[in-house]
Amino acid sequence: MLIGVSPVISPELLYTLDLMGHGDEIVLADAFFPGDSMNERVIRADGIRIPELLDGILALINLDSYVAHPLAMMAPAGTDVLDMSVEKSYRVSIDRHWPKTPAVERVERFAFYERAKKAFAVVMTGETAVYGNIILKKGVIPH
Repeated sequence: MLIGVSPVISPELLYTLDLMGHGDEIVLADAFFPGDSMNERVIRADGIRIPELLDGILALINLDSYVAHPLAMMAPAGTDVLDMSVEKSYRVSIDRHWPKTPAVERVERFAFYERAKKAFAVVMTGETAVYGNIILKKGVIPH
């Protein structure tokens, strides 16, 4: 066990975060996301909710400050209505670690899938919130 690393961060996830370069994206996917058909690098985090993973991940990496939106979530389709408490629960960890992070970009479902296919990795979580998927873009080490 490493001191200061959240127990929700598996060795595989820690290694993946280390391998990522600035500008690389990682998807924290809900339990229903088609991760294995989207990306070759899939990490299992079954039973772990995204707010806890965000808190553990954002203690280890920073978000890209050179882009307008280092965070992206799926936009609602058709007549679906977003439960804004989902994003609000994510912002708690985001704002704790990186308080100057801009608003989350909302991306159309199939455009989100295309980004997931190009992402460095997809983390399959135990999140059950509707429209709970989020993409993080890793930044350059702050100086």
